[in-house]
Parts: sequence; C-alpha cells; structure tokens
Amino acid sequence: MVSFRTDLDTHTTGLDVDDAARAARDLARAGAEANGVCTSPVVRSVFDRETGVTHLVPIPCGSTRESKCKACADKARRLRMHQCREGWHRDAEPDLPPAADKAPAEDDDTEEDDGPASERVSRSTRRLKGIPDLPTREMVGGTLGRTFTDVKTGRRFRPSMFLTLTLGSYGDIAKRRRADGKWESTGVPVNPGMYDYRKAALDALMFSRVVDRFMQNLRRCAGYNVQYFAAVEPQKRLAPHLHAAIRGTIPRAIVKQVAAATYFAAWWPPCTDADVVYGEHAEPPVWDEETANYLDPTTGELLPTWTEATTELENPAHVVRLGKQVDIKGLLGGTKDSDRAVRYLCKYLTKSISGTYAAGDDDAADTASRVAYERHVDRLHAQVKVLPCGPDCANWLRYGVQPKHPTPGMKPGKCLSPAHDRENLGLGGRRVLVSRGWSGKTLTEHRADRAAVVRQALEAAGIEHDDTDRLSTTQETTDGHARYVWREPEAGTYTYAAVITASLHEHLRRRGQYDAAKQALGLAPPGSPGPVDNRSATADLAA
Repeated sequence: MVSFRTDLDTHTTGLDVDDAARAARDLARAGAEANGVCTSPVVRSVFDRETGVTHLVPIPCGSTRESKCKACADKARRLRMHQCREGWHRDAEPDLPPAADKAPAEDDDTEEDDGPASERVSRSTRRLKGIPDLPTREMVGGTLGRTFTDVKTGRRFRPSMFLTLTLGSYGDIAKRRRADGKWESTGVPVNPGMYDYRKAALDALMFSRVVDRFMQNLRRCAGYNVQYFAAVEPQKRLAPHLHAAIRGTIPRAIVKQVAAATYFAAWWPPCTDADVVYGEHAEPPVWDEETANYLDPTTGELLPTWTEATTELENPAHVVRLGKQVDIKGLLGGTKDSDRAVRYLCKYLTKSISGTYAAGDDDAADTASRVAYERHVDRLHAQVKVLPCGPDCANWLRYGVQPKHPTPGMKPGKCLSPAHDRENLGLGGRRVLVSRGWSGKTLTEHRADRAAVVRQALEAAGIEHDDTDRLSTTQETTDGHARYVWREPEAGTYTYAAVITASLHEHLRRRGQYDAAKQALGLAPPGSPGPVDNRSATADLAA
C-alpha cells in the first residue's frame, strides 16, 4: 500500500490554476496511464498514534470502466480473463463450498418471480403456445462433460464450447462498403420510424432473465451440470448478445433446440404508451405514510397494488426470445484458438454499452455517421428510460400501478436503477455471468491467488516484500488502542500530482522487485517487461 508524508506535499486550496501546477498534474497522469496506475484514487489520511506521523494513502478506485480509469478497468478485465481460463478446460471437478456458503454474487442462476399471484406455483411448467418443447436427456452428475478417445492414437481429450447467443431483429439495419470492398453493418436502422425501439428496449431490460432461462434449460437438456463463464455485450445495432465459455461439449442440435425453446414471459401489467397515466407533465402519485401505498394526487384513491394488477392477467406483457442465430464452436484447452476466445470474451468489458462502438470508432469518423449513430442511441434510451425494468421498478407509477414493493420517494419514469441510464441502455447489471461451479473460487479468491503468485516469487528469490499488515487497523499500541486511525484527509493537504506521483513511484518499485525475482528464478530473460501477467510466476504455481 503506497503512502507518503503530508509534510512533503505542496499545499493548495482548490483547483490548480498555475501553469506549472497544471503541467505537473498532466505529467503525473500521463505517467500513471502509461504504467497502469490508477488515475482516480480515493485518498485517505492515516494517523500513526505511535509516531505522530500522518500518511496520505491513495486507494485504487477499482472502476471497471475505461472512461473512468483505464488502469483499474484493464486490471479488472485481466482478472476476469484469468478466471475464465482457470475454469474452462478443467479435467478435475472444482472444490465447491457447502450450499449455504455459496456466494450469490458469482452466479446468476436465480429464479424469477414475475408471474401472476394465482399462477406462481405452476408458472414454471406452463409453456406458451407456439414455442417448441425442450429436448429431454437423462441427467448424470459432474460438471466436466464428456471425454472422447481417438481410436487411432488412443489419446483422450475433453473438448469445450464457445457459444454466442443473440436477440432477434427489430428492423432493417443499414450497411456500407468498407475499403476492402466488403459490406458491413453501420448499426443504424434503415428506417428509424419503422424500427421497433420499444421491443428492443424491453428485450434489453429482460435480457439477463432470458439468459438465465437458457442456462437452466441447457443444464436440464445437456445431461450434466453445465458450467459457464459468459460476457454480455452489445452488437453494433446496440441489441445485447452473449458470448459464453461452456465447459464440456453438447451436441449442436441440442443447443439450438434449447435456444429455440427458451423464452422469458413477463407477467406484468400492460405498459404501452396507451397505458401511461402519469406522464412527464402530470402530477405524480402521492405517498401515504399510514397505508404505505401510493395514492392518486387528485382523487386520493389507492393505486392498484402489484398483486391486484397481475392477478387477472390473461397474457404476459412481453415475451423475450433468443434470435435464430446461434454460433457454436468446439475448442480444446491449451490451444491458440482457446486463448483467442478468452480475449474475445472479455474484449468490451471495460466499455459502456452505448460507447462500445460509438466512441473512438474509426469507421464512424465522418460527422454524418456519428450523428446518425448518436440519434439511434437517443431513441433507444428514450424507451429504456421510461419502461419498467422489473416488478420493483419505480416506473410502474407512470402506468398507474404500484411497484411490487413500494417505498417513499419513487417517481414515475424516474427509476434509479442503472439499467435506465444512457450508458447502459437496459443492461444495468453485471456484464460477466459466472456459474458457481466454474472454478470453485470467487473473484476475490482469484485476486488473492494472483497476489500470492507475486509474494511467492519474491520470497523464492530472497527479496523482502512489504508487510501486508502495514497501516492495518488491527495493529495496536501498548495501551491497547488502534495504532492507525483512518479518516478523510483535510482539504488542502495534498495535490493530485503528489498523490499520483507517489502511486507511480510505488508501482515502479514493486514492478522492479517482481522483474528481479523472475530473472533470479530464471523465469524471464534479462530486460524483459515485467507487468504481472495471467500466468503463474513459479514452476510450482504453474503446475
């Protein structure tokens, strides 16, 4: 953990206006970006009661978005790549914790409960008309999938899969000819007036639910406990699609049948434009403290509750189905194709949904293309902003219905979920979906493993590394009180340039130590670059 004394800092009282100070700030930021150091750290003041010294400690922001912090976002992406590799082509079952100790944050296999109150028990077995039935297959234990033997060589191998799922079409998308003569999609509708933005918005808002349904169905039909590492990304037209690393192999015909038979039916109240009761300029419903419900602002009548609004439904408000395009590739572990697929899976994790193709896209350099694309984003966001994202969404008040669990302060069309933000366009949840049995570890445990690799390399090379308890709140003085007191720093006690420069110096020092350790162990040639990579630093860890 980097820290520096406050008496070495330049004191300031606000934004730097001096040219020299501005130059120092820009130089520090450029150096940090070039070396993978956080450029937006959270600064904390740590007072040492034993020595009387106050340290300023920059803590990496941990952002996963490149637009906020490129260094932290890239580090998060590399960690996800490491997690993907470790679980994909396993030949042994992962060690799983007891069911009660499973971390829900690492899994998306949760049941949805959006159906009518009177049909919740039977909803899971009730299929809509016109949708094919799921294939059936006898279930066996394990998460590894089938093993095959080459009859000529006797070699046994266990292939895995790279799967891509998409949503259907909402209207024709324009194409253009590239410099090499090939045609490609622009992502912009040919006729925006005919493009079904409402359906596109609802599909995006419910995409995680239909993906969850697909994975559940795939497990029932594959014959084993399918494990996956999936990344949600936007296509150029901004409709979400899914890339998934699947451990084991499943017949292509089965996968396509499961995709065709998978759907998510939202048994919600009607939410079309004709159903809007409290529009943008209407007086919003009023919260009643006594009944803990919302009332009409004019009549004082109670708005229909979620149960009342969904009990007599005859048809779902919306049904999400996967598109016909299902791409399936078989891959073997340790191959270049497998490694390339991992990089492709995590390619866009550092970018927002709306900025994936718009910002920095060389193919859209001309002003007309950029403007057309931004207008496409705006039209889609206009729908995403006001449509409901789930039963608890505040936007239900816009349609004269109380959310499933109403709370004070809700406003029609103003749901606080990030799914409604322009940068997310309906995908406000996690961009990476990982099943519990993927590697047997949480993301935090993977992060700790990578740190352990560095510590072991330093110890093996005889290089002293920093005490992990330095500035720890668990350390005590002789009188039994905490030695270090963490708090917000006082205004004007540091500059941005000083903080970033200290972080950069610490990073370079640590990287130099790790380079020296790898060279001493014969794991890297002299002069080779030394950032921490995705592989083990010692032979024991690599085995």
